[in-house]
Amino acid sequence: MSTNVPPDFGLAPSTATTHGTRAWQEADAAHFLHPFTDHQALAAQGVRVITRGEGLYVWDSEGHRLFDAMSGLWCVNVGYGQEALVQAACEQMRTLPYYNAFFQTTTPAAVALAQRLAARTPAQFEHVFFSGSGSEANDTNVRLARRYWDLLGQPQRRVIISRHNAYHGSTMAAASLGGMAAMHAQGGLPIPDIVHIDQPHHWEHRHGVAQGMSRDEFGVLAAGWLEEKILAVGAERVAAFIGEPVQGAGGVVVPPATYWPEIQRICDRHGILLISDEVICGFGRTGQWWGCETFGTRPDLMTFAKGVTSGYVPLGGVMVGERVARVLIERGGELAHGYTYSGHPVACAVGLANLDLIERLQLVERVREDTGPYLAERLAALQDHPLVGEVQSCGLMAAIQLCRDPRTGEAFAAEQGVGMACRRHCFERGLVMRAVGDRMIVAPPLVITRAQIDEMFALIGQVLERTWEQFRS
Repeated sequence: MSTNVPPDFGLAPSTATTHGTRAWQEADAAHFLHPFTDHQALAAQGVRVITRGEGLYVWDSEGHRLFDAMSGLWCVNVGYGQEALVQAACEQMRTLPYYNAFFQTTTPAAVALAQRLAARTPAQFEHVFFSGSGSEANDTNVRLARRYWDLLGQPQRRVIISRHNAYHGSTMAAASLGGMAAMHAQGGLPIPDIVHIDQPHHWEHRHGVAQGMSRDEFGVLAAGWLEEKILAVGAERVAAFIGEPVQGAGGVVVPPATYWPEIQRICDRHGILLISDEVICGFGRTGQWWGCETFGTRPDLMTFAKGVTSGYVPLGGVMVGERVARVLIERGGELAHGYTYSGHPVACAVGLANLDLIERLQLVERVREDTGPYLAERLAALQDHPLVGEVQSCGLMAAIQLCRDPRTGEAFAAEQGVGMACRRHCFERGLVMRAVGDRMIVAPPLVITRAQIDEMFALIGQVLERTWEQFRS
């Protein structure tokens, strides 16, 4: 047993303040392997220790307050410190902290949340398959899509088409579905029968195939890449197409209005399943309950996670459309797939309380009618900044493209690391904002007010000025 950790390290709430930052950093470096991290670099600089949260803010072990403009990791939609969610977890843990969904067994919390989700999703969804995360849910989508075609006597339909720069999770199948080059460079990814097309990123293609095109014209062109890939692979081999309504981790890439209707038409024409990954866009982020409602698609499978519990407890799942569910149920045979924590009763109880809160506070309506449009208004004012080439938003998610010359769109050299420099300035000013290359993104909690949007943009303005001063020469 390791002995280099302070002997009174424990889980009591008081430890966050009774132990110094350096002690936490040393223990972290000794034992905790973080996701998506260069651990050598992290150990050299020391990890940031977050000790508590309230509303839109978190505090570190040094007592600094940070405005969390990323909702944790796109998930703390109702903000920190919502007692109703805490109480739901406590009550369920006292009653039944765990039971599985295997062996013809269920729990009231899992049934209640499944019923509630069926009522809160588009009409084609009546069934839910629960997982512990969005990654597991997208692995489930691969299994469900291929099982569906197997049962229909078309086992050759195994290929799933996704997009470059998409993010669908980090398990083997989910990372393969995603289109992140850095992830595919490690571990022999993607796995077989997962292929990719380019993303509908007008800014990225403005000097190439989209030159001289309006956004709407480009949207139709970009959707056409799906049909080209279907024909190249062979329509008889394609099982499904998966996409995020708005690509989140890829940089808040908001597609042209023409893109998703054309994608739907192509999927219908070739009879392939459409999978909408709503891990980020779901539960009100885009101003509707679901991103597919915002962009007008009718998916057959829909991934959810994050916002279902506002991140308070891990939970994910797949809404299974009746086109797929009827085949799975009526054709019979075991679906040889599942997880220990499928339908975890504590997670489901928190999910129910979270949905109650979203509805009671009318957060979806607020995003659609008030805070989303106001964020877009404040964002548009940044367009004249000498560092800003493009801004985009959808509901309460937004992107600010940093570039060397906004008039021409000339980018900074990658080795300058402008985005990461901007992110460092964010933390110095008490703001959590994410960098995707030189694209800065925010997705604040849905409980944000107009006054807090003003506060956020005041901080963003300060950060942009500091970054501009650093790189203007």
